[in-house]
Formats: sequence, C-alpha cells, structure tokens
Amino acid sequence: MAQERTLPKFDHSTVKISKEESLIYYEDMVLGRLFEDKCAEMYYRGRMFGFVHLYNGQEAVSSGIVKSLCPDQDYVCSTYRDHVHALSSGVPPTEVMAELFGKVTGCSKGRGGSMHMFSAAHKLLGGYAFVAEGIPVATGTAYQSMYRKKALGEDFDQVTVCFFGDGASNNGQFFECLNMAALWKLPILYVVENNKWAIGMEHERATSQIEIYKKASVFNMEGYEVDGMDLLAVRDVAQKAIARARAGEGPTLIEALTYRFRGHSLADPDELRDPAEKEFWNARDPIKKFATYLTENNIVSQGELDAIDQKVQQNIDEAVEFAEASPEPDPSELYRYIFAED
Repeated sequence: MAQERTLPKFDHSTVKISKEESLIYYEDMVLGRLFEDKCAEMYYRGRMFGFVHLYNGQEAVSSGIVKSLCPDQDYVCSTYRDHVHALSSGVPPTEVMAELFGKVTGCSKGRGGSMHMFSAAHKLLGGYAFVAEGIPVATGTAYQSMYRKKALGEDFDQVTVCFFGDGASNNGQFFECLNMAALWKLPILYVVENNKWAIGMEHERATSQIEIYKKASVFNMEGYEVDGMDLLAVRDVAQKAIARARAGEGPTLIEALTYRFRGHSLADPDELRDPAEKEFWNARDPIKKFATYLTENNIVSQGELDAIDQKVQQNIDEAVEFAEASPEPDPSELYRYIFAED
C-alpha cells in the first residue's frame, strides 16, 4: 500500500449551515449512493449493458460542488463516471435510469448510455468517454460566459464546473485549457476527483507531481486541495471558488482527495488495490461522516435521515419501473439528432 497523503484538515466549528440546506446535501449524497447500488444490481442481473462506471465513495465531491451552484444557470461538465453528476445537477432519476437502460425516455434519448449523460435543460454539458475530453468543452463554455459579460455587456454571472480524474491531469488538454483559462480569467472551476487510480494505474506511479493542485501555480492560478470525503470541506472550497469566478477573478483548480469504493467499472474484478488501502478509505465514508455531524450537532435527528433514506430508495425503485416500462428508440430514427434540428 502506497503511503497515503495527509488529508487536509477542516475546522468544522466555523461551519454555518441550516437544517434545510443540510437535508438537501444529505439527500443528494444518498441519492447518488443508492442509485449506483441499484445500477450494480441491474447490471449483474443482466438488465443493463455496456461499460458502467460507478461513483460510490465520491458523493461529497459532486454534492458539495454542484449543489453550491445556481441551478438552471451554471454549467456542469462530467466524465464517463457521470450518473451522480447528472443527479446532482437535477436530472430526474427516471431519466438517468432510462438512459442506462437505453430507452427513448432517457436524458440522451437512449443514445448515450452510461458514459454520455446530457441534459440541456439542466445545464449538464455531458459525460465524456475519453479521458480529459470534457476539459476543452467546459473551457469553451466558460469562454462564452466571459465574452457575453465583458464583450457584449450582458448582466451575466454564469460559472462552469469541469470534473475530471487524476489521470486526466497528465493530458495535454489539461495544460492547454488551464493556460487559456488563466489568461482570460474564465469563470470556471476545474475539479480533479483524485481517487488514486486511473483505471489500474496508481496515481503516484503516473505523475512527477502527485499533488495536482500545485500545478495551478504554473498558470498563476488559485489551487486548493480538499478532503473529498468531507462534504462540508468540499462545500467551503466550492463556495469560495464560485464567488471568485463570479467576481471576475478567474479560474480555480480544486483537487479533491477521494476514493471509489468499487472497481474502475462493473467489469473490473478490483484485484489490484491493497485491502488495507480500501479499509483506510472505507472508514471515511462521506455519507456516514456527514450524518454523524448532523446528528451530533443536533441539526437533524436520525429519524429524519432514515426517512430520507426510505424516500430515496422508493424513488430509485420507481425509476427502475419507469425505465423498464419505457419504449426502445425507434429504428426509423437512427439518424436523428446527428445534426441540429430547426
């Protein structure tokens, strides 16, 4: 087991969070976890096909950042591990599940599947199968936001968040786009979900600078590392970076130290990772950690959290029923959506 980086400490005594906001974050994390568990069940029962990459363990990153954005205004760009980013962005579980089943009622009309969730209505720029593929897309989106505000004089404070993994930080798109974003002071958050493994390659063996957030300094950009298993720590960094972006102070690189509890995909037997490493990170389950904070600080009761768990599970079961009952795409429309329609 490689030596674990020391997780950044966060002073929870400084946190100001209402009960209403706490329940939003908690429900979103539980939705992500239980949805992915259901995906695994459906996949292994032969009801879902293709490559399916689950997000279990990383929920605090998606919830802490996406739920800090302005819904229906700000953009989110994902990766091939995109189900939970879609859910945090507000895409209904029915549409995400239907997409995984390849049904016409899916958010990408059944044409994208697991790795290509997209929703214009929810400002979700898409999931991308190729590593680092979404970084230029998100950078271009942030550019149009800057241009509309500065060149066209529109009252416009749109922010873009771009998620990618630790492996993508060694790709050329990463360096090219961060350079441009810094030069133009684009309103964008580059969020590295460092779960320590790029498929089967351990992060420490693949890069000459294992502390990815420090690469921001090359571009004269703000860079932060955060405990990606701590919802409140992620939320704090996200709120500060979003405020900077809206104020015209430019991009931020955030490295969230997190861990995926399952293999790279559901086809991965997950035999490469040291059991001691898994135990280290499993003990830091972000949902259990946040639930403990809420109950110990008398913000919510355990009964209220249990009620959310039950409600979310029911919603997911209904999403499966919806997906199974939905129609397959009509073969006559095979070539539809290739080009923009009038």
